Amino acid sequence: MAKSWNSGYADVSIARIAREIADVADVLYFSARKLGHARGGGMSVREMEAIAVQVEYAIDRITWLHENRELVGGLEFVEEPEVLRGQPVAPPGVHCQRLQKGLDVSTRKLLSGNEAIALGAWEAGVALGCGYPGTPSTEIVEALFEYPDVYCEWSVNEKVAYEVALGAAVAGGRALVTMKHVGVNVAADPLFTSAYTGVNAGLVVVTADDPSMHSSQNEQDNRNYAVAAKIPMFEPSDGEEARAFTAAAFRMSEEFDTPVFLRTTTRLSHSKFVVEASDPATTTPERHHVELTHNPTKYVMIPGHARARRVVLERRLEALREAVETHPANRVEHGTGSVGVITSGVPYSYVKEVLPEAGVLKLGIVHPLPRRMIADFAARYETIHVVEELDPVIETQVKAWGIDCHGKDTFPSIGEFSPEVLRASLSLPAAPAGATPGIAVTPRVPGLCVGCPHGVVFTALRERDMLVSGDIGCYSLGVLPPYSAMDTLVDMGASITMAQGMDAVLPKGAERPRVAAVIGDSTFAHSGLTGLLNACWNKRDGLYIVLDNATTAMTGTQPNPLSGERIGRELAPSLDYVHLAKAFNIPDENVRIIDGTDRGIIEEAIDDLAGKSGVRFLAVIAMCVIEAKDLRKIGGYEEKKERRSLIPISAIVGGSDD
Repeated sequence: MAKSWNSGYADVSIARIAREIADVADVLYFSARKLGHARGGGMSVREMEAIAVQVEYAIDRITWLHENRELVGGLEFVEEPEVLRGQPVAPPGVHCQRLQKGLDVSTRKLLSGNEAIALGAWEAGVALGCGYPGTPSTEIVEALFEYPDVYCEWSVNEKVAYEVALGAAVAGGRALVTMKHVGVNVAADPLFTSAYTGVNAGLVVVTADDPSMHSSQNEQDNRNYAVAAKIPMFEPSDGEEARAFTAAAFRMSEEFDTPVFLRTTTRLSHSKFVVEASDPATTTPERHHVELTHNPTKYVMIPGHARARRVVLERRLEALREAVETHPANRVEHGTGSVGVITSGVPYSYVKEVLPEAGVLKLGIVHPLPRRMIADFAARYETIHVVEELDPVIETQVKAWGIDCHGKDTFPSIGEFSPEVLRASLSLPAAPAGATPGIAVTPRVPGLCVGCPHGVVFTALRERDMLVSGDIGCYSLGVLPPYSAMDTLVDMGASITMAQGMDAVLPKGAERPRVAAVIGDSTFAHSGLTGLLNACWNKRDGLYIVLDNATTAMTGTQPNPLSGERIGRELAPSLDYVHLAKAFNIPDENVRIIDGTDRGIIEEAIDDLAGKSGVRFLAVIAMCVIEAKDLRKIGGYEEKKERRSLIPISAIVGGSDD
């Protein structure tokens, strides 16, 4: 019988434990040196975080040895057991973020999935990054902006962002464009045609899906876009894959002359992972050669050219189908039981936890799918499960190939997965309950921030019993108590256009309900301007209210074309409401730009404009309380208030003071 290290580690190889103790000692020695350096004032926060990661990693190694001591055996195992030889200490899917490359913590960072994508793009030599802020994708552009030699911008909307990125790629600069899942709807027009044109330099499109609708108006599965547009799609499972797959997507984009999707979900975007990283101070990524050549038959999609490119697109897809059969993003992990699981993305981690003995085909590329690889894997197991969040995209294709499997007959098609969801779907015992709080936590209903000036507008609209056509942003919370003042909300910009449809069909006369459209400043720039122009052109009757809080508040106070700033708080021109109204031929008496901190002025303006006819435009200007707090920290509050006329101002009618 093997000797014990202590009563808690019986039967563990002494040789193995000795090596682990030596590694831990090295970590502690390394940490002590760093801490000594810190006493001299030289250690950064990043270095301290790296030390914490190293110590956590060492503890994990010892813990895993204890939990799996039967794998390493007793004294006879002086060398690595066969089950461990050539493998990471931690099995895949359990501690896959614990990168085992010695003690050089300078190569590791603790990053969110979004930050890891930004890192991967920079390491791949990206020249341009752009997007429209939308949770859960927002932090990608913000993180990329911090890297050297990359042009970044927040674009007016996702369609504009996609076209900016496509232009950069055609000109020879690698480009990353980011958006949440519904943003791809906005960008779909250029997206589909860019699959015909190709890209020259790499173009990677991040779609950040939101299963369970944590911050979205729908729960769409954008893998369907990859299938419909005939564009390949990667789907990472953790932060390290997010970094690596981003670089792989750029390589595939250039090899096959196509845009490439990178699909994430909220869980991946906002979770933290230990990620292998290059040092921006010592690394210079290789860039694509920037050159724009005349090639109209490839890039000018008149029908005659497009028909020829359609053939190219189909041939490219056939080549991609062959390439994914051996691509390292797709891998097989054979198990010891009769169950095989085909999965991708974050659910992979849940499969490894709930079904540790199952064989797993882990798909890092979810379109096109590797047919031979899937068929070979399925032939090895009696039962095949397809575990995928939302739509049965993989399941449908697998069944179309004649492979029997269980998918949505077992697992839900609504909401994001978790280990508990998988256990319940498979009728497995629930995991032991964790600690429960000693006191009940009162649920908190979402609402506008305390002190938000726009609450006054909703109160005034409710008190006047107006129908309110709402929009996407903080002000969507106007539907909830205590305001309870919103009747519709569909998508960005729909407040203005849906109000026009209501106006067109509501009966005339004294009993006709009064309609107001409410939209924020960033959303107004995104897709409200065209709606307002449509109202003016078609002589509609309506009150259109812009709630201007000088930022894009709900996604984290990013700048927008009305805030007077661009990314990095660089000063920029801002849209002028008075000049806009004149350009749209809205009569001066139907235009009010007012102080959003004065309840009396707000109520007077609504009453005045509600009694008029035709297109009426009201801009209510008051700074977001979160933006104000952030600006005070950097000393920019007073300057922005004055520059954006956000100090208390007199009501303005038609551009002149009352």
